[in-house]
Amino acid sequence: MTIRVLIVDDQALVRGGFRSILEGQEDIEVVGEAADGAEAVDAALSLLPDVVLMDIRMPRMDGIEAARRLLRDGRCPARVLMLTTFDEEEYVYQSLRAGASGFLLKSAPPRELAGAVRTVAAGEALLTPEITRRMIEEYVRRPRPGTTRPAGLERLTPRELEVLGLIARGRSNAEISADLFLSEPTVKTHVTRILAKLALRDRVQAVVFAYECGLVQPGH
Repeated sequence: MTIRVLIVDDQALVRGGFRSILEGQEDIEVVGEAADGAEAVDAALSLLPDVVLMDIRMPRMDGIEAARRLLRDGRCPARVLMLTTFDEEEYVYQSLRAGASGFLLKSAPPRELAGAVRTVAAGEALLTPEITRRMIEEYVRRPRPGTTRPAGLERLTPRELEVLGLIARGRSNAEISADLFLSEPTVKTHVTRILAKLALRDRVQAVVFAYECGLVQPGH
């Protein structure tokens, strides 16, 4: 299958660089470009890409707000991969809370960009590189005024709580299977039920949820 990608960045040279990298991949097709968040939402709804590469800092509408609007709309099945040179932890956290499936610095090697697109397109969580988890952990470690702890843990069975805790620690389905002595299909079923019960889009949001509600403590 060919992965259809929309590139969103306010700098034409940056868009061109991303296009050059991705068009060199046999399984990736760049279907369009946008220069700001508002254009990105319109283009995504029109082109229906599989993955949107979204810059965070842009004029008119930033990438975080564009991701939030696009993913709440429901008409486009795209997953959003955030790209930025601004590696402050608050941007990462806000991006993931908006529904983005991952976060990658623009300085990442070309092979990491293509690999990240494939990972996100496959529906997997982009919980690595490790810097992303460290940023999330550091940000959620600090209390944020006006933020309430999310409810929903009571809906999960004891086994589902175990699985959620391991997801939050970055474990893959295969690793969870080995840790809990379960088959991988059983683990996949647990993950699907967890996301459905908590109304979460993917494993990345499950990680944020687990930290916010205190199921997993930063550094553990």
